[in-house]
Amino acid sequence: MHKTVAILIFPGVQSLDVTGPMDVFCEANRFLAPADHYQLEVIGQVQGNIACSNGLSLQAHIHYSDALQAYDLLLVAGGPQLPFEDFGPAFNQWLQGASARARRFGSICNGAFMLARAGLLEGRTVTTHWGDAADLARLCPSTQVDADRLYVQDANLYTSAGVTAGIDLSLYLLAQDHGPEVALSVAKRLVVFTQRSGGQSQFSPFLTPHAESSSAVAQVQLYVLANLTGDLGIADLARAANMSARNFSRVFAREARITPAEFVERARVDAARVMLESSSAPLKTVAYQCGFRDAQHLRSVFNRRLGVTPQQFRLNFAAPV
Repeated sequence: MHKTVAILIFPGVQSLDVTGPMDVFCEANRFLAPADHYQLEVIGQVQGNIACSNGLSLQAHIHYSDALQAYDLLLVAGGPQLPFEDFGPAFNQWLQGASARARRFGSICNGAFMLARAGLLEGRTVTTHWGDAADLARLCPSTQVDADRLYVQDANLYTSAGVTAGIDLSLYLLAQDHGPEVALSVAKRLVVFTQRSGGQSQFSPFLTPHAESSSAVAQVQLYVLANLTGDLGIADLARAANMSARNFSRVFAREARITPAEFVERARVDAARVMLESSSAPLKTVAYQCGFRDAQHLRSVFNRRLGVTPQQFRLNFAAPV
């Protein structure tokens, strides 16, 4: 039985948010019986040609006001300006109705903001691009935003992380519909992984923004970054801040919004990532220079933090030579 997949686009949409998922379902038709083919539809938020953020122009099949059918899957794409855009009550009302009619609905990248403004994320668990996760959480306080996931399913709501994660989500949906073999065949055609290792943390910086530059906490943060091989325990950091250990822990957590130990570990992970990306130094050297006890400690923290080993991270992100 045909399944209709619809993607909503708008001026400034990121083209890969649209073409990535569409290519997954289009390629899937190569491996499916004609009766099971996906039918693809592009819905426009405006009439006529729609300019993408990269200058490409897309032509929607239908304007949103005429898109009244019950889609099997309705996705909204993302774009650089979407966190700041609201398309108005008429559009939000249509999106509410279209999502209610659809068997499944969701977003690619920061298309989650469009769903949020239509009231469709209240009390749900979602993901979005790591760079937009904090803003989405502020916009929709009742929503649990998991900033490390490549995609999240919450009942019939499906959300994905940035850009190429739309392909990851589409392969996941394809596997749900037609099994892992079809998803693997499509992944091979597109030369992508059916399931990538790790989450978004391997792409995003771990360190939170520094505290107010004139504060004692900011000075301690700079001290940490300059002394990663040091002890960096509470007593050491409190001395650097010229505070008692108890007062320092309380002040640091309030201003930095993480504990001192958490900041130290994040700083060491980020330093290790830089070394793994930019050098061929042995793991034991990386571990030592970034303040880990040994290579095994580095592996353990990487697995816990990023979901990948240091070796996998280096393979994925090391600069070409």
